[in-house]
Amino acid sequence: EEWGLESLEENAHSSTPCTKVFVNGVWMGVHRDHANLVKTIKKLRRKDDISPEVSVVRDIREKELRSYTDAGRVCRPLFIVENQQLQLQKKHIRWLNNGYNDDGEEYKWEQLVKGGIIELLDAEEEETVMILMTPEDLENSRLHQSGVDPHANDGDFDP
Repeated sequence: EEWGLESLEENAHSSTPCTKVFVNGVWMGVHRDHANLVKTIKKLRRKDDISPEVSVVRDIREKELRSYTDAGRVCRPLFIVENQQLQLQKKHIRWLNNGYNDDGEEYKWEQLVKGGIIELLDAEEEETVMILMTPEDLENSRLHQSGVDPHANDGDFDP
């Protein structure tokens, strides 16, 4: 109830569109605002309020939200991009290389995960995100979104 989860019995005959919520394959109930729930779970995961290994998958076609917390899932680390900006900065790399940040506090891989720079995605969640392979792909995506064709060379754009 705290998360807005409702029982199936309460909504069996409801005309309001609801999304089925599963945790580790067990049907827990339904939710009316699945987009906000996914956003909240990801935000909590990136802030290290819940385990970074919790995965959340939104299946729009099936009207399902699946979350996995069980052990044994292989997770892949990926850099986080928000608002077309890579969260990793040069200072993070410097801190990793030095082993401490500017305040003299220990800085390791875990701080990248806890700081919302890197997130761990399992195979199922990985299928629901866009993965860019290079910084150039990110730049091309930015240009494309702003209406500029990154492959056109009209004199104003020189790659």
